[in-house]
Amino acid sequence: MSTFNLRKEEEIINRLRSLYELYGYAQFKMSKFEEYDLYVRNKDFLISDGIITFTDTNGKLLALKPDVTLSIIKNFRASEGVVDKVYYNENVYRISGGTHSFKEILQLGVECMGHVDTYCQFEVLSLAAKSLSLLSDEVVLDVSDFGILTDLLESFGINTSLKKEILVAIGEKNVHDLERICANGGISAYDTGILTELVRLYGNPTEVLPRIKTILSDKIDSEKLNVLETLCKSLCDSGFSNMVRIDFSIVNGVDYYNGIVFKGFVKGIPSAVLSGGQYDGLMKKMQRNAGAIGFALYLDLMEDLLIEKKTFDVDSLIVYTDNVSFFDIDLILKKLISEGKTVLAQRSVPAKIKYKEMWKLTESGVELLERNA
Repeated sequence: MSTFNLRKEEEIINRLRSLYELYGYAQFKMSKFEEYDLYVRNKDFLISDGIITFTDTNGKLLALKPDVTLSIIKNFRASEGVVDKVYYNENVYRISGGTHSFKEILQLGVECMGHVDTYCQFEVLSLAAKSLSLLSDEVVLDVSDFGILTDLLESFGINTSLKKEILVAIGEKNVHDLERICANGGISAYDTGILTELVRLYGNPTEVLPRIKTILSDKIDSEKLNVLETLCKSLCDSGFSNMVRIDFSIVNGVDYYNGIVFKGFVKGIPSAVLSGGQYDGLMKKMQRNAGAIGFALYLDLMEDLLIEKKTFDVDSLIVYTDNVSFFDIDLILKKLISEGKTVLAQRSVPAKIKYKEMWKLTESGVELLERNA
């Protein structure tokens, strides 16, 4: 099928796949089913708690896959100094953010597993930025380092329960709740001030990072701050300065994510359409001695933008009479199709159909009855 006949969604998917393959990423293919236990053990990692399950013929409990990353990790085998680079284009089955009901969702993503170095981090961030650019001209890529945030909280000497409360408030950008939680938890006014300022800071890396380095200079290892600065500068130098922003309110699962985290937004969509980061903690939990970084695109959130709105259901409607031979019907259809038109042949006009033009075909010939702009 030629490109102009593809829906906008299909065109973008093909371009995304081509992008990942240009960088040497191999496609990961998997079954629709996985053992339910895989998802139960890592439920906090999943976007949605809802999982569709069924019992196999051998009595084993299976699930329609709500996620692909867990299956990729399950099949990963480490090689010294090597990074496995894969992308996926799979249907997942979970509660959609748009409909709040179970839905089959086409999801694309990129995963790097193995010896993940700074270049690998940059490459994944760069692919995330390029992916967003293929979706829209008005996009934002928010970047943070979850490791910096968790190191800061650990420097306060707080317990796990309080840390989780603080992270919830940070994720919601709720400064009032953050100050209250810190006061109740015995965190000093000085340390609370660092947290609240960190949450408030948002913007272009060249403007925000110098201030972040200043307020965290006596709290955080400078190496982590330097890596974040290097990655952001490299992204901006690569032509993405108009979309990259620093945002320390990006809070992912504390048990899974440990470093660079990021989210992508498209104008007109209230939720992030792209989410990713380093998840070495998940690799460790699944007994894989390696690092990992990746992202996923949630195309269901972009349904209204990606699915091309059609003014007409069909270009040409052919209404034929009983005595017309199918040879003559086929002849006129072929002629119109050769002109690049979509054609529908019917004995009578279907209800509510929208067409550009309507033809009547009789034994005497063909006649144009109506043409719409």
